[in-house]
Amino acid sequence: MEKVSTFAPGNISCVFKIIHREDATKMHSLGMGFTVKEGVVVTAFRDSQTTVLFNENDIHFPTVAAVVQKLTRQPMRIEIASPLPLGCGFGLSGASALATAYAVNTLLRLGQSESELAMTAHVAEVENRTGLGDVCSQYHGGCLVKLKEGYPLDAEQLPVREQPIFYRYFSSIQTRDVLENIEQRAQINNAADEALRELEKLITLDSVDFNACIRVSKSFAINSGLLTDANVQRVIRQVEDEKGVASMIMLGNAVFSTQAFEGAEETVLSKQRVKRL
Repeated sequence: MEKVSTFAPGNISCVFKIIHREDATKMHSLGMGFTVKEGVVVTAFRDSQTTVLFNENDIHFPTVAAVVQKLTRQPMRIEIASPLPLGCGFGLSGASALATAYAVNTLLRLGQSESELAMTAHVAEVENRTGLGDVCSQYHGGCLVKLKEGYPLDAEQLPVREQPIFYRYFSSIQTRDVLENIEQRAQINNAADEALRELEKLITLDSVDFNACIRVSKSFAINSGLLTDANVQRVIRQVEDEKGVASMIMLGNAVFSTQAFEGAEETVLSKQRVKRL
C-alpha cells in the first residue's frame, strides 16, 4: 500500500469536567458531547520526513506529529482534509489524531487494536493540551455521556435520535489556556458536577429529547464562566426569543441549536465513528 485514508467525525462538546492526572492515560474529561456528519479525512504516506498538511496547507500540528512518533520511526506525510474550521470547538485535533493513528497503523501493518490506537491519540491530545475527551466520542460515535473517572475511552450512549443541528462560529478559544488556568478549571468542574447529576438522570430514560441536553449544556456554559462572548450570548437570546434552545460549543465562541437561526450552518447529529475509507 502506498497510502491509506481514514475518516473521523467532528465532535461538539456540550459539558466537560477536567479529570487532572499526572498519568496521561488517566487524564481525561467527563461530560457530554456528540459527533457530527462532517469530520476529517486523513491520508497517510511514507516520506523522508514527517510533515502535516491541513486542506493542502503546511501546518504546525504537534498532536498529529506526536501520534506518528508514538507509532513508528518511519517519517510520514499526513494530509488532513476537512470542511470544518480548526480551533473552533469541533474536536478536529482529536479527529485528526485518531484518524492518523488508524491510517498509519493500516499503512505500516502495525497490528495495533482499535482501543490501543484510540489511547495513543488520546494521550497525544493530553500531552499537547489540545483536548481531553473528543477522541473518546469519535472512537464510539453518537451522543455520549462520560461518567466513569479514570477511564478515558469509557462512555454511554444517550438515547437521542440522529437529527439536524445548526451552528455558527465566531472565534476560537485556546484549549491550552483553559486547561492551564487553575482558577478557571475549578469553576468549570464545580459547574460540571451539577450538570453531570442532570445527565445521570437522562441516561436512565428510554428516549431523550436533545433539547433537554442543550438546556443542561447552557446552564453549564453560564455557571462555568465560559459563556462570555457577546456574539454567542446574542444568538442564544435570539433563539430563545423564538422559543428554541441553544448553547455554546465547548471550547469555541460558537453556538449550536436544533433550530435554524440567522447566519447558521447545518450539520447532523450522527452516530458514525472513525473508519477506514
